[in-house]
Amino acid sequence: MIDNYQITQDGVIKQTIIKPFNYDIDYSDSRYSIFNDRGNILNLRLGYIIGTLGKIPKSLMDVGYGNGDFLDTCVGCIDNLYGNDIEPAYPLKENIHFIKDITSQEVEVITFFDSLEHFYDIEFVKNLKCKYIVISLPWCYDGLNDEWFTNWKHRKPDEHIYHFTEKSLETFMNRQGFKMINYCNLEDKVRVDKNLYPNILTACFEKI
Repeated sequence: MIDNYQITQDGVIKQTIIKPFNYDIDYSDSRYSIFNDRGNILNLRLGYIIGTLGKIPKSLMDVGYGNGDFLDTCVGCIDNLYGNDIEPAYPLKENIHFIKDITSQEVEVITFFDSLEHFYDIEFVKNLKCKYIVISLPWCYDGLNDEWFTNWKHRKPDEHIYHFTEKSLETFMNRQGFKMINYCNLEDKVRVDKNLYPNILTACFEKI
């Protein structure tokens, strides 16, 4: 493993020494402007949730909601919507509630779209009050060498703190009290990567 990274008990790659990263509204703008077909990603995410659960959930909280586009997509479909992000954050629509402590609000589904890998400490997951968790993040690979990891486009020091394979994500979530329902790379339909490997890992978990 390269300098400043270690492998956790779950097989997750974690950066060890972290410098503060500036998350602001300009950061949200730059993140979401890179997608050519943002609307299709949002619809894919909502469709994945409904298809996996086999129903429309009654409530959902999006953690790291960025500019709020996904929550806006859910308006009119999901009755109770909540969002969390680093403040100062984009203002949410009037019928979407900002939640400061994500472990305090009980909801049916909590989503982490491109956000879980940014947290300094992810052990809070065990304290989330929900039935389902949906996660989308960069798909790392085991069995590839340090040179690949060093040059991997998603290895963004101080921004992406954790890197997951599908197995290490499942192992971590099992230890947090959630079992995997399924995983896929559906976002690659829109977020195309021209290498030989799937680019984005998406998975749904159910509370054990």
